[in-house]
Amino acid sequence: MANKHILSLEVPTVANSEILSIKDTSQYASNLDIDCEELLITSPGYNTPVLIKLNSNFNLNLNGCLLGTQTQNCGTMRTALTDGIYIIKYSVAPTNKVFVEYNHLRTTNLLKLYYETLCHIDVTSCEPHSERKDLIDEIKYIRTIIDAAIAKTEYCNSPGEGMELYNHAKKRLQKISCKTIGC
Repeated sequence: MANKHILSLEVPTVANSEILSIKDTSQYASNLDIDCEELLITSPGYNTPVLIKLNSNFNLNLNGCLLGTQTQNCGTMRTALTDGIYIIKYSVAPTNKVFVEYNHLRTTNLLKLYYETLCHIDVTSCEPHSERKDLIDEIKYIRTIIDAAIAKTEYCNSPGEGMELYNHAKKRLQKISCKTIGC
């Protein structure tokens, strides 16, 4: 069996809404060169990917300016990245044969709203009353929908279903957050 590179990336969920973090977790064959490393990222709502030249074993924190979603005030102010499906392709030479591509469902902004909502819900260590219990059960269900959206997008290769679940979770969470945090 011939030695070959096994490319993989990790795209962790981060709390900072201004960055997309990507780490190279590839296994590179010691007897093969690593040339022409490139990362192509298509942000939600865009049709054309942004090309990022880099070196292997990278650990990147990309902002809107680097992703092409922010074009003004890049030196002074960063804007939040949108949630949604980011198509991420990493390749090395020959780039048409040695690559890996992911659909990543970014949920950072939705999870921030989820955690803010939890902060405003009176959760105690004792068994809650029925109204509060119903609210806590709804929050648990919303988290399950968010997890299912990620699974559909990233593991089941069904990004359309993933976004449908994401939007459903967002709608339900916004309804609760308006009652607990205010609109």
